[in-house]
Amino acid sequence: MCGACRYKAKGKMLWTAYCHCRDCQRASGADYVSWFGMERSGVTWSGPRQEFESSPGVTRSFCSTCGTPLSFESHVFPTETHFYAPSLDDLSLYLPKGHVFWSEHVPWLSNGDDLPKHPKGLQAAAVEGKDLGIGKD
Repeated sequence: MCGACRYKAKGKMLWTAYCHCRDCQRASGADYVSWFGMERSGVTWSGPRQEFESSPGVTRSFCSTCGTPLSFESHVFPTETHFYAPSLDDLSLYLPKGHVFWSEHVPWLSNGDDLPKHPKGLQAAAVEGKDLGIGKD
């Protein structure tokens, strides 16, 4: 929000999705979070970024100047960094491919889009060896 912390991410988005899990709701203060994943090796950071372990094996980061949430990293995806889509300079780059943790969506959200709605998220799918079909075509 303040512009003090920035990132550059090289390569294509690995996946895009809306997440409705309670952790994301609490971390963002929003009904859901729009996420995309990138290869961690292509990510560089500048500015005052703070990291914290939000749950076992999960690290989230935010701008330590203004508190804007920035990223999510998990031991389940050791080569990826997940970003809040609104952090993009060019919002037209983001095209969501589905909903994850739909089973935890807030009761007042009525979503009429035709994107797939998965009851759980990427980590559960990865552990189970499933592909949710939310990667780039």
